[in-house]
Amino acid sequence: MSTHAMNDVRPVVLFDGGCPLCRKEIAHYRRLDSKGRIRWEDIHADRDIPGRHGLAWEDTMMRLHVVEADGGIRTGAHAFAAIWDRLPGYRWLSRVLRAIPGVLGLVDAAYTRFARWRWRRRCETGTCDIR
Repeated sequence: MSTHAMNDVRPVVLFDGGCPLCRKEIAHYRRLDSKGRIRWEDIHADRDIPGRHGLAWEDTMMRLHVVEADGGIRTGAHAFAAIWDRLPGYRWLSRVLRAIPGVLGLVDAAYTRFARWRWRRRCETGTCDIR
């Protein structure tokens, strides 16, 4: 890892750039991130990225992950909330999800079901083969 990357205090979003839906959503978020508050890393393009963060490739392919500057890991709906905290036009959504008790957990449960379905579909194409 370069010295620059080691000194980078931005959160890191680990995403599946081989998934058309994921790629489209991340492209939308990246356009909104005009101040470069987030580092975006495509784990489909470079399977070694998750290991650099102490994570398994298969786990990061199954669910969206955000690695915070302090090393904390957010996944699923919690990862989306961490992204939305830093993007104009989405901060309000993150605040709403966190303000109403239990809502973020329910959204995460729904995301988990979707993520499992998405992963199964990706596996049908052979994308989820582990080296």
